[in-house]
Amino acid sequence: MEWLKYTIDYGIIGLLILMSFAAVAIGIERNLSYKKLKIDSFQDKKSLELELTKKLHLIATIGSNAPYIGLLGTVLGIMLTFHTMGTNGFMDTGQIMIGLALALKVTAVGLLVAIPAVTIYNLLLRKAKVMIMEWEVLNGSERI
Repeated sequence: MEWLKYTIDYGIIGLLILMSFAAVAIGIERNLSYKKLKIDSFQDKKSLELELTKKLHLIATIGSNAPYIGLLGTVLGIMLTFHTMGTNGFMDTGQIMIGLALALKVTAVGLLVAIPAVTIYNLLLRKAKVMIMEWEVLNGSERI
């Protein structure tokens, strides 16, 4: 069961860190593309909306699934602790606490990934909605 400790430490936490980098990178890319975008060059609202919401679903997916991946790591960490306790019989309290700390560390990382991802998603979605409203003001609502 020692492989499970490395799976939690490097596998799950590594996946969460990768997800975090992806969410931030997509957020930066979307923000830069919003700054370069000329809303008056779009003939209809739907094509503007498609361009503005491109890739936002990826950030939302990362933000909504990161806590569950962290929870998976927590469950695996607790299972590892119980397995070690059962195998060794009587265990030192310090060893139990180390196992539980490993489990809770994954939950914390999951939340540290989810909170910024959801924040980035909400900020970009708000910016997209404002740009759509600006287009409507410029072009009138009859060209929907």
